[in-house]
Amino acid sequence: MKWPSGVDQAAKSSEEIAELCRVLDIFDGAHRERIVDLDQCKADFAEVTAFELLAYASVYAFEHLIPRSLTANPSVGSNEDRVDGAWDAINDLLVWKLRDAGPASLKLDDETIARSLKEHLTPWLFPEGPKSRPPDRRLIQFRALMDAQIELNEFLSRSIDAFSYDEAIRFERRDQRLEIVEIDPEARATWLRDGRKLERLHGYWFYRAFDAFAKSDVANKRIGRPENENDNRLAFIRAMRTHLRLREVYGIAEQVSAETCEPVDLFQALLSLELMSVFFLRDFLAEFAALASASGDWVVALRTLAFNGLRDDLQNRWPLTWSDRASKVANITGWTVSEAQPQGSARMASAILDFWTYDVAAIAERLQRGAAGLSPRLFERPVLKFGSTLVQLPWVVGTQNNSTAAINNLRRLGARRGEARDETQRIEFGLARVLRERGFRVQTNWAPPDETKDAGEVDVIAMRDGHLFILEVKSTFQRQSQRDAWLHATTTLRRAGRQLARKVPAVLPALETDAALGEALAHSGAQPPGQVHVWIVDTSIECDHQRFAGFLKVSLEEVLIALRDDRHLLDDPDGFLSGRFNVDGNTEEHGREHRGTLYPDGFNAERFVEVIETEAVWATM
Repeated sequence: MKWPSGVDQAAKSSEEIAELCRVLDIFDGAHRERIVDLDQCKADFAEVTAFELLAYASVYAFEHLIPRSLTANPSVGSNEDRVDGAWDAINDLLVWKLRDAGPASLKLDDETIARSLKEHLTPWLFPEGPKSRPPDRRLIQFRALMDAQIELNEFLSRSIDAFSYDEAIRFERRDQRLEIVEIDPEARATWLRDGRKLERLHGYWFYRAFDAFAKSDVANKRIGRPENENDNRLAFIRAMRTHLRLREVYGIAEQVSAETCEPVDLFQALLSLELMSVFFLRDFLAEFAALASASGDWVVALRTLAFNGLRDDLQNRWPLTWSDRASKVANITGWTVSEAQPQGSARMASAILDFWTYDVAAIAERLQRGAAGLSPRLFERPVLKFGSTLVQLPWVVGTQNNSTAAINNLRRLGARRGEARDETQRIEFGLARVLRERGFRVQTNWAPPDETKDAGEVDVIAMRDGHLFILEVKSTFQRQSQRDAWLHATTTLRRAGRQLARKVPAVLPALETDAALGEALAHSGAQPPGQVHVWIVDTSIECDHQRFAGFLKVSLEEVLIALRDDRHLLDDPDGFLSGRFNVDGNTEEHGREHRGTLYPDGFNAERFVEVIETEAVWATM
């Protein structure tokens, strides 16, 4: 690497800077090698359209990412990072294609789809002659392309990003080779533990939804056809899970806006995605797994799946599916049935489609202009719009985490929606409501007096048992990389710490002089609070229990669970998620009857603080 003259001069006068330059040279050389390898593999697919690339990606997914048995690991092995890495690589390759895609290639019709499939998939799925095997050259090339993209991505995340953002490790040079030395095992363990927390939280909200479903009128009603009823009930509960989480943690309203500005019923949008997942899991992935298990050959299984679809009323059972918009709206309309719309609503179905749609032409146009903006990940908006044709990937929709998809659709891709400010206020009001239910006196959105107005509005102030709480609330999305977590820590959370450093000095004197604030908190002002607790309460799990400007950062979900005292739901008490559940209602030893409590002597502010500061909510991890 050729360094600027200033860096060269500094390296001559400082061995430390010279060593840093040597390390960066090694990084640069390794990065260039991987770019060259990837570009060589991309050359084999230079003339392939984005749709055709997705077709190859779907075949790859059925070969490598879909387990032969739905209770087994994918054939890439049990390493979940490897599966996630493959998804990320396919996302990156799609974006690569969109950067240079001509407008005509992003508008599909029956003729262009048939022409693409005839060249790229039909010879492989339906070869001529009963004993002939599909041509493997293109598949081998695509595997090499995927390997090169995954290798580059892993190099960037585990080397470049790790060097820049992971404070738990240090890179040391050994001649022309770099070795990773772990210098803070606790920081590395914390990152991994945060991932396990997210898994527990998914289970927690499922239990909350299951209990809500059991108490609802829907529990006693038929949902769909009898043969699909169990799957549909599970889809309904999962939609309730995400709905509860979005409402209580992220402040999302019952109606949200798609990018077309058409209002969408939140629950119906969530239920529609869950029902799509059920359809693809049952009619594609489970069927493929059964065929692969029976034949021992994934190629035969995929071919038989497609053939059976053609035989059974021309059902589309290809590795990726497509339909015109009108047909898709008609299929979804039945999922929007409600008391107000007993026949369903085609308009709502259309808005739901828009809510989950990845408009490839719009993304391509922005990328080609070089304009700033975020590109959806496949799971965040899993309906791909190619003109009037909508494409879906069964291996995505059937296996994705729909809760994370909804959160990131709204909070990452839709962070600039006009509704976002109202959502932040609803988060604050929701937290205040739960605090009041626990006997706290609460003031929200308190504005300091004129002489300290630069401190800014204080989100939540609460008081009980002589303990004063000053809370700064932040709402973001769910991150998937240490780079994103580092950026969150050094921007949003660091700024929150600085804000609190200005707000606390404004709040404490006001307790003595602001009669309205004192009345709201039931504080006479005659004496200061016994203890003051200042927290950053954030919807994300990253950097939990770290301090910013001296103030504790804690996740909103941890605070809510501590206030509700339902930590036991994090531990899969009925065995629903681990498979310990028995249909007769008996579970293994850790059922609900052993739930325990965080407050054996009753709830009080002092114990609440102890629960938060000692991470007692996560004690069973």
